[in-house]
Amino acid sequence: MERLKVGVIFGGMSSEKEVSLNSGRNVHDNLDRDRFNPVAVFMDSRGGLWILPWQLISQNTTIDISERLEPEARRIGYEELPHTIDFAFLALHGKYGDDGCIQGLMELLGIPYTGPGVLASALGMDKAVQQKVLEASGIRTPRSMVIECAVWKSGREEVEKAVCSAFNFPMVTKPTREGSSFGVTIVKNPGELAAGIEAGLVWDTTVLIEEFLEGVEFSSIVFEGECGPYPLAVTEIRPQNCFYGYDDKYMPGKCRKFTPPKNIRPDIVKIIEKEVIKTFKALEFRSYGRIDGFVLTDGSVVITDPNSSSGMAPSSFFFEQAAERGMAPSMILTELIEISLRVHSRKKGPL
Repeated sequence: MERLKVGVIFGGMSSEKEVSLNSGRNVHDNLDRDRFNPVAVFMDSRGGLWILPWQLISQNTTIDISERLEPEARRIGYEELPHTIDFAFLALHGKYGDDGCIQGLMELLGIPYTGPGVLASALGMDKAVQQKVLEASGIRTPRSMVIECAVWKSGREEVEKAVCSAFNFPMVTKPTREGSSFGVTIVKNPGELAAGIEAGLVWDTTVLIEEFLEGVEFSSIVFEGECGPYPLAVTEIRPQNCFYGYDDKYMPGKCRKFTPPKNIRPDIVKIIEKEVIKTFKALEFRSYGRIDGFVLTDGSVVITDPNSSSGMAPSSFFFEQAAERGMAPSMILTELIEISLRVHSRKKGPL
């Protein structure tokens, strides 16, 4: 039987392209060769697509790859993609990858893909809008406020007064649409607030002000089964810094993770599992997603960051939680592809 041509799409146009490279390379290496024919599809910083040979997949950075594209890779147009791959494994992260853009392209091209559809992916990226949807569904999220760039530029003192009257210190400032903790600041006093807002505006036109949460952070990968969504497992996160930042996420030895949780009571884990399933359904995620949150000191559960995709590096939550269920990397990747194919086979119109 002819193997399914799985295009692993990675790289991209966002701040997370190096994270995407690690994800894409690991997925490409671990796909079951008996069932799938992996095709490495690199998106450059301008959105162009290239079919890579293994020599380029193994490069250390996206810059290293980009410098060798012209002589060693094959450039393809978007319209050629349906003739090149049968299925898209989306290993893109951040803007143009997690936010509905690449999902919309796949829909136009008629290519099934991993993860939620256009609207759900957009919700997974926009933290302000997703909080409104979740709150309407009875799911607790951090108390927050959105600051628009134009409002901030025209009246900084008024904005600072409004924020200081609404939130206690410390508080959190972050871009409304960004990933991997880029632009996130823990603001400890009024003198740091302006810098925190400015740091967020580097990445987006709006900044989200959030209450600072005291407790234990967690993450759970959720899959869409035949009988409904289910969590693979729950991971407890113990960063070395005051919040789970970029280095904690991607630098070896910077963060401890416990799957199953070490310091979260089993009864609270059951509550987390129910809340992540509710979140998956409320945002209309499909195929799979990653739901992050906090267990506060009083035992209550707060959902902080639903993600329409997950990092796929070897030490990621995705593979750690799969291992807890007794599944090797190739097994869980096969499971995800099969779920995604089933979801797309039953849709009517875009996912």
